[in-house]
Amino acid sequence: VDLDTAKKELEEFIPHVRNISDSSIRKMAGRDLVRFKQFKKQGIAVKFGRFSQKENNQIRKNVEEFLLITGIDSAEKLLFTSRYPEDKETINRLKAEHLFCEKLSEGIPRPWRLIYYRARKMFDPNNYKGRYTKEEKEKLKKYHALHGNDWKKISEMMSRSNLSVAMKYSEIKSAINYGPWSKEETQKLMRAVEEVIRKRTEVEDANSLSSSERSHRDLSIDREKLYQKLPWTEIEAKVGTRYWRQCKQKWTTILTNKMTKGQQLYRGTKGLQAKINLIKRLYEMKAEDANEVNWEELSNTIGDVPRAYVQAKFYKLKVSCVPFWQKKTFS
Repeated sequence: VDLDTAKKELEEFIPHVRNISDSSIRKMAGRDLVRFKQFKKQGIAVKFGRFSQKENNQIRKNVEEFLLITGIDSAEKLLFTSRYPEDKETINRLKAEHLFCEKLSEGIPRPWRLIYYRARKMFDPNNYKGRYTKEEKEKLKKYHALHGNDWKKISEMMSRSNLSVAMKYSEIKSAINYGPWSKEETQKLMRAVEEVIRKRTEVEDANSLSSSERSHRDLSIDREKLYQKLPWTEIEAKVGTRYWRQCKQKWTTILTNKMTKGQQLYRGTKGLQAKINLIKRLYEMKAEDANEVNWEELSNTIGDVPRAYVQAKFYKLKVSCVPFWQKKTFS
């Protein structure tokens, strides 16, 4: 399929496909297009976002079946072949002969690349090594000074996963403040969020409005853009004294106060009723996994609040009131 045709056909399943590089589109045309069309015939939409428990189980099943078919003796060898140079040639031949790409993505309506990254995260023994020691943090800073953002190299030197070392470095690269937010920090956060939203809106306007319309237009955006898919690492860099997750949590609090005009929606009798409403609505949805829940739709059970606020309240309710919740299914 030529590039323009691939873009048009993929756009039906991935609306943001025009923002993806040409080389990635070519790969997706080969690995994903036929699969996406088959899922469409079955009435199944292509998914993004967090993987559900059901999808994780399907990945485990696909990997285990592939190991049985090929005789490769571990998921690590299959997914991290470069760690085993003496077996690399044999493993790659077996992967090609037994259609590894097709087998790994079987039954999962997502782009192949995302399934592959998820499988690597699940089966990387370097990914579950607990907290970093003080010595490890110092090593990480030293290796970053030598190798920059070459997380693959650093992960091998530290026997931790790529994702783990990249996220930990983001957390420790500067002096992070863990106390209450100062007025100055809060203002920095609000300015940083405004800057990234303005920049994004200007790019969108450049594609849809004439220059005269742009110059006479006030900043007016959909409310969802105030809390969905914001570039938190960029915002973290602008704030300077807080880790990105802290910035995200603080921004949710600021937005909630603005949207509710400072009312305490989750206190006293009103708070108890909000909890009951939330549990009832979740039960009525009959979702098998938290990723199937439309949190946006649920937010009105508490009031006019961002969806992250509702998710946080449900999580707190679950861990504080449900014994052994980690061992239970969502339903």
